[in-house]
Amino acid sequence: MSTGPLPPMPPSPGFGLRRKGLKAPPRLPMSAFSPPNSGTSERFPLPASPSALNPEKVLDAHVIISDYDANLDNWKKAAGPAMGKRICGVVVSLEKVADVQKTLSEVTSADKNGSIVSVVVPFRLEDPIPSEPPVYLSSIPITLTTIYTQSSPQASASLRWALEQGRPVDIDLQVTLTETSFEAFEDLLTKSTAELPNIPPIMIRNFLPPPDNIDLPIVKLMNHPSYLAYQSQTAALSLFPDLRVKFLPPSWNAATPNSPPPGATFSEQDSKQTKEWKRRIKMYLSPVVEAFGYERIIFGSSPAASSPNPSNVGDWYELARESLAELGVEQEAIDAVFALNARKVYQS
Repeated sequence: MSTGPLPPMPPSPGFGLRRKGLKAPPRLPMSAFSPPNSGTSERFPLPASPSALNPEKVLDAHVIISDYDANLDNWKKAAGPAMGKRICGVVVSLEKVADVQKTLSEVTSADKNGSIVSVVVPFRLEDPIPSEPPVYLSSIPITLTTIYTQSSPQASASLRWALEQGRPVDIDLQVTLTETSFEAFEDLLTKSTAELPNIPPIMIRNFLPPPDNIDLPIVKLMNHPSYLAYQSQTAALSLFPDLRVKFLPPSWNAATPNSPPPGATFSEQDSKQTKEWKRRIKMYLSPVVEAFGYERIIFGSSPAASSPNPSNVGDWYELARESLAELGVEQEAIDAVFALNARKVYQS
């Protein structure tokens, strides 16, 4: 069999069309390699700096007053301009006054513009349950507050009585929360709320941040048994759906660091101290945000009644605001912690 030359290979379908239609790739404009102009940056802004995140409003949910400051003059002065211009309400605590009924009358008379959304009145877990509710419970929006040191049948009964009044209840934790004492506190909450048809908001104080040794370096704190216990306790408490945490100046055997006025600068020492406090605050704030969500954290400017340390209202506002913002939360979280969460508790 003879073989002749092979016929030419037929062109691949579409090959000629592809070759014919081939064009040079489009050239990107030089603007693609340049920094965005002002118009582009407005459409795609960079995330806001934590220092620039401010709440739209502030409802200060813990203002302890004395017998001599019923009109809140000292608090207003200490709040300063940054916080003062955002105030939309206050929760006034009478924990440190000698005559609750007298001061209550003075406070309500002095509140000409209606800025006081609730007045915190103390009761004792150790006392017998009153035969009838105090007169002041029927007059104005009242929050009941008590100090917790240890659990007992009387403490459970008294806390249950307070919750049955349908008012918010603050609990000041004046106890070192070891494994045993924490279990006792959990048991108190469980027994006091069992089978209650309507449980009002319960808020704990002296927990965020908790009492701490400020001299313990943060590097050591991260793996310290007390911090590991705090994380697990936070997770356990978050399982109580009606429980909230007040974000107050801590009891750290030191005054809250000063914040410089607008336009002023820190000294090197003041700046170092403030940064140290913020790092430590964030250590405790982070697990609370993770467990409770920002919807159950409430800002207040006065320390827990058990704290011996002074704290300036405006200084704590700046520390608390920046610490929360530096966790990377959005504006809605800032607004919630500093006003909206308290509004739901006290004005709903």
